[in-house]
Amino acid sequence: MRDLHKSSVLGSKHGSLQMSWRPQYRSSKFRNVYGKVASREHCFDGIPITKNVHDNHFCAVNTRFLAIVTESAGGGSFLVIPLERTGRIEPNYPKVCGHQGNVLDIKWNPFIENVIASCSEDASVRIWEIPEGGLKKNMTEAVLELYGHSRRVGLVEWHPTTNNILFSAGYDYKVLIWNLDIGEPVKMIDCHTDVILCMSFNTDGSLLATTCKDKKLRVVEPRSGRVLQEASCKNHRVNRVVFLGSTKRLLTTGVSRWNTRQIALWDQEDLSMPLIEEEIDGLSGLLFPFYDADTHMLYLAGKGDGNIRYYEIGSEKPYVSYLMEFRSPAPQKGLGVMPKHGLDVSACEVFRFYKLVTLKGLIEPISMIVPRRSETYQEDIYPMTPGTEPALTPDEWLSGMNRDPILMSLKEGSKKTSKLVFKTPAREKKSVVVNGIDLLENVPPRTENEVGQHSPRPGVELGVGRREWSLATAQEATAL
Repeated sequence: MRDLHKSSVLGSKHGSLQMSWRPQYRSSKFRNVYGKVASREHCFDGIPITKNVHDNHFCAVNTRFLAIVTESAGGGSFLVIPLERTGRIEPNYPKVCGHQGNVLDIKWNPFIENVIASCSEDASVRIWEIPEGGLKKNMTEAVLELYGHSRRVGLVEWHPTTNNILFSAGYDYKVLIWNLDIGEPVKMIDCHTDVILCMSFNTDGSLLATTCKDKKLRVVEPRSGRVLQEASCKNHRVNRVVFLGSTKRLLTTGVSRWNTRQIALWDQEDLSMPLIEEEIDGLSGLLFPFYDADTHMLYLAGKGDGNIRYYEIGSEKPYVSYLMEFRSPAPQKGLGVMPKHGLDVSACEVFRFYKLVTLKGLIEPISMIVPRRSETYQEDIYPMTPGTEPALTPDEWLSGMNRDPILMSLKEGSKKTSKLVFKTPAREKKSVVVNGIDLLENVPPRTENEVGQHSPRPGVELGVGRREWSLATAQEATAL
C-alpha cells in the first residue's frame, strides 16, 4: 500500500524542496477511515453502462435517485432508478431517452431532488422532471430543451447556492449560464481557446475554475466572464480542478512532462506557480478528484483503476497528507457521489461513492467510514453542512449578490427533500442573444459525428407551447 507513493519534488513559490511522498504519521481522526463495499443485493446489476470514452462520470446520485448513462441505439438515454430499487435491473426498465445524440453528462439539481439536467452530442441541454416513485414508462419529453451551443455540450454544472442557475460548457469553447426561470442563456463566458475539460465552483459560487485543452487553468468571475487568474501549464497537462472549500486553494490533477499522473495545489489568488506538485504513479487513466469540505479529505480515483486514495488537506506544509487507500480488483469507469445529507450518520459514514463497473454492468455503493465504538452522534465528524435550500434567487445572483450556502445539521440523519417545485417558464423568446451576441447567427455546419443525423438547429425550446426557435422559424415567429 505504501510503495505506490514515490519521492518527488515539491515546487514552492519560495524555492523547491526534495521531499518523500511516504505517509507522514500525524495525528488525525481520519487516520483509519476505510471503504466498505455494499453487499451484492444492495448493488445495482444488469445495467448496460455506456461505452462512451468521454471523460465524465456518466453517473449522478442524490438521496432519492441514481441516474446512469446507458448504451443505447438511436440516440442518448439514461436510467433513473430509485435508491431502494436495488438488485438486478430488467433490460426493458424505463429510460429517459429524448436526446438525439449520446448523453455526455448528467447532474441532479441540488435543491429540487427530482429535477436532473443532461447534455448531449446533439448540442442541447435538457431539464427533466422525474415523477414520484421513478419512471413507469420511457420519458421522451423534457420540461425544458435549451439550445445555444453550436457544437456538442460536454459538461453541465448547477450553481451551488442559487436555484435554477445552470452552467453548460460546449465544444464551441463557450460556457453558457442559463436562467431556468425564463428558459434562456443570460451570460456567456468566451475566454477559452479549446475544449473545456472541467468546471468547479468555490463555496459561494462567486468564482468558477476551469481547465482546458489549451493547457491553461483559469479562475473566472462568472457573471462578467472576466479572467481573474490564469496559469499556463506548459510543462504538464491539467485535466481536472476542484476548489478546496474555503481555503482559497485549488487542486488539479493531470499528467507531468514524464507522463506520470500528478496533482498540484494552487493559491487561487496567484496562479503563477503551484504551491506543490506531487507525482502519484505511472498509470495512464484520468485522475478524478473529490473534496469533502466538512472533513477536509481529498479522494483521488483513477479512471480504469480499482483504487481510491484519500488524503487530508492541511493549512500548512506539506498541505496534502496521505491517509489510506481503498483497493478493488474491479476497474471503475466513473463515480457518483451521494450528497452529505444522504449519508448514514449512525454508521459514521463520511462519504459514499457509487462505482460504475462497465464489464459487469454493476453499480457498487462504497461507504467511507470512520471507525467509532460509540453509537451516539459524532459531532466532530459531522459539522454543519450545505443543505437543500438555496441561498439566492437567480435575479439576486445575477445582480451581483453572493451568499454562503444555507447550512443544516445532520444530527437527525436528515433525509428530507427540498420543498421547492420546478416551474416551467411562461413566456417564449424569439432569439438567443447573450452579451449582445446572437448565438444563432452564422452557426457553422455540424458533422453527423458531432450531433447525429437528425439533430435540430440551435435555438431554445421552452416547456410551454413546445416550440423550438431557430433562424429558420424567425420570420414565422414574428407573425405569431
